[in-house]
Amino acid sequence: MSLRIYGNRQIKTLPGLDTRPTSARVREAVFNIWQGEIAGCRWLDLCAGSGSMGAEALSRQASVVVGIEQSSRACAIIQQNWQQVQNENQEFQVLRGDVLQRLKNLEGKQFDKIYFDPPYASGLYQPVLEAIAVGQLLDSSGEIAVEHSPQNWIAPVIPTWEICREKVYGNTALTFYRIRE
Repeated sequence: MSLRIYGNRQIKTLPGLDTRPTSARVREAVFNIWQGEIAGCRWLDLCAGSGSMGAEALSRQASVVVGIEQSSRACAIIQQNWQQVQNENQEFQVLRGDVLQRLKNLEGKQFDKIYFDPPYASGLYQPVLEAIAVGQLLDSSGEIAVEHSPQNWIAPVIPTWEICREKVYGNTALTFYRIRE
């Protein structure tokens, strides 16, 4: 299976339901919200799946894209997809493994935009957001978009962050956080 991203570029996805690519509608919404803020940004894609969000960020001229994904098969697809859309002035890195463990490897780095799309029932929301806050991975002017189900959602509370917007797109919801001023 494949899907299309910015510039009508086609990327690969894994067959089956092991990874759930972010829908075109939600992808478009995120990039419309962050319009004008992607070129030159440092992008972190957590639970990257097919890498469609990172590929979209590369297509829109993010300078650095880092993805974390547990599945080795998905990591191979992400690597192919990102190589296909990357230009010579961009860097990317695909990290395979547990998202909480891999976040520890990123301490000392900061990202302008973070997209976090775990399996909805994984229980990863609070611990991952806390790890991002503790590791100071979000730039002081950056934002994180958290994809989740709109049903039974209780937004994790991070004392130094605030929710700056919430959007619902059918069976998918997004909660955006930024560092409290």
